[in-house]
Amino acid sequence: MYEFAPLIRPGVVSRSITAENPTGSKGAGGQATSQLGAGRKGRPCLTLPAGETTELAQIEGSGRITHLWFTLPDHTDAVGFVLRDLVLRAYWDGEDTPSVEVPIGDFFCCGAGTRALVTSAPITVAPTGGMNCYFPMPFGTSARITITNEHPVEIGGFFFQIDYQLGESLPADTGRFHAQWRRQNATQPGIDYTILDGVRGRGAYVGTFLSITALERYWWGEGEVKFYIDGDDEHPTICGTGTEDYAGGAWAFQDQLSSTVEPHVLTFSAPFSGYPQYATRDTSKQAVYATAMAPVHGMYRWHLPDPIHFEHDLRVTIQQIGQVGPDLFERSDDVSSVAYWYQIEPHAPFPPFPSRNERRPR
Repeated sequence: MYEFAPLIRPGVVSRSITAENPTGSKGAGGQATSQLGAGRKGRPCLTLPAGETTELAQIEGSGRITHLWFTLPDHTDAVGFVLRDLVLRAYWDGEDTPSVEVPIGDFFCCGAGTRALVTSAPITVAPTGGMNCYFPMPFGTSARITITNEHPVEIGGFFFQIDYQLGESLPADTGRFHAQWRRQNATQPGIDYTILDGVRGRGAYVGTFLSITALERYWWGEGEVKFYIDGDDEHPTICGTGTEDYAGGAWAFQDQLSSTVEPHVLTFSAPFSGYPQYATRDTSKQAVYATAMAPVHGMYRWHLPDPIHFEHDLRVTIQQIGQVGPDLFERSDDVSSVAYWYQIEPHAPFPPFPSRNERRPR
């Protein structure tokens, strides 16, 4: 997946697209003029007009995107949450429908329109809001990346960098990167939440980000993650043991060493699994004062050392099961997710993308 010691290939060149070099052309960066003069940080960022789609990259040729970096305000004075209101899309090889379609915050494991610090192998969110993606994104003839601003007002200070290489000859069986966002607000008791379905073709599932806003009391994470592979119907081939277990944790992410104090939640962020986001108070500019809110939980699991391979089809679900004392119970919560996978194109069309109002955090 990653080449930490890169092969030195004849004809392979490195390029980067930023506001300072919007085409990524050789020798064309940093030409804009600032108060310091020509080539002195004259155009470091973009302003995204409200209601418009801005093309960030149009790349021609064969190669792969190796790194994405973004930073932007997470709130404005207008009503709404910027990280849910901006939609990131990517198209490979001239396709009409996107292979990546995700709110920008959720793509970088910042759920519910709220920033989180994430330290993992493919996704890193560093202080203060530097969002990095290291998933390789190969393309055979072209790559196009856009950002759509569905926030009520324009977004200023949108900084970005798209690093890529050209001239690489890709094998015919090279999968293309895909990412899809879903939400159910609220889930139906006893009916498993669908992280991904409708996938047709050959590929490998490489990761999940889950954002759960708990709408009921008590422990929320007994639901098992299930992978239905290549014709599985009633029962899956792979079935986990619980939500926090899937994210690499255990025992409700709580410190239970002392029986004399109430357990407290322990967040963590590791290379391939993590629970970096736990919030019970809204400290956004919308709130004016920090106010109590339904608990928000964000977690990820990267299947990079252990990808889930499929030949024909794939469906991924998670149960909404809680526990109080010894008793399990069916829950109803606000659940959203991002599924990340590679597959041989063409891919099946994604479900209709939810509107801004349907994406709005609780």
